[in-house]
Amino acid sequence: MSESANSFPDAVTQAGAYVAALLDALGSRDPLELLGETPAALRKAVAGLTAEQDGTPERPGKWSVREVVQHLADSELVGGFRFRMVLAHGTPELPGYDQDLWAQRLAYKDSDLATSLDDFEFLRRLNLRILRRATPEDMQRCVMRHAERGDEPLGHMIKLYAGHDVVHLRQLARIRKTIGAPAAG
Repeated sequence: MSESANSFPDAVTQAGAYVAALLDALGSRDPLELLGETPAALRKAVAGLTAEQDGTPERPGKWSVREVVQHLADSELVGGFRFRMVLAHGTPELPGYDQDLWAQRLAYKDSDLATSLDDFEFLRRLNLRILRRATPEDMQRCVMRHAERGDEPLGHMIKLYAGHDVVHLRQLARIRKTIGAPAAG
C-alpha cells in the first residue's frame, strides 16, 4: 500500500491532498529531468537487497520494495497511455485506478524485482521520448479529464508523475531502514 492511499475520508479530499503532496515532493525541480534520472535512482535505491529483503513489507498492510517497484512499472504503463491519449485526442476522459487493488489482484508480491526494474526503465524511456517531443503549447492545450481530479493539462500531469517518483524513492529508503537493510549506496 502506498503511503498516501486511504489516508483521507473522501475521494475529493484524498485527490487534492495527493496532488499537493506530489507537487510538494517535486518542489522546483524540472519534472522531465527528474523523470529521466529516476531509472538510475531506482536501481540504486534497491541495490544489494536479498530476495527476502525486497519482499519484506515496511509493516503489515504496507508494500515491500518489490511491490513498490512493480507499482512504478505499472504506473508508468498507465502514464504512457494517458500521455498518448491526451496528446492524440485533446481532452479524453480517463479513469483513475485503484493502485492497491492492482497490487493485490496482479500479485505484486510475487513479481520479480529485476524484471520490474527493466520494465519500468523501458516504459520510462518510451514515455520520455513522447513527452520531450511535446511543444510548450501541448503542455497547456492537451488536457486529461481525470475521473477523480478533474481537468489536468499535460504539463501538470508530468509534474505529478515526477513528484510520484520522488515520493516512492523516499518510500524505498524508508522501507530499507525499517527492515534493517543498509542504506542505498
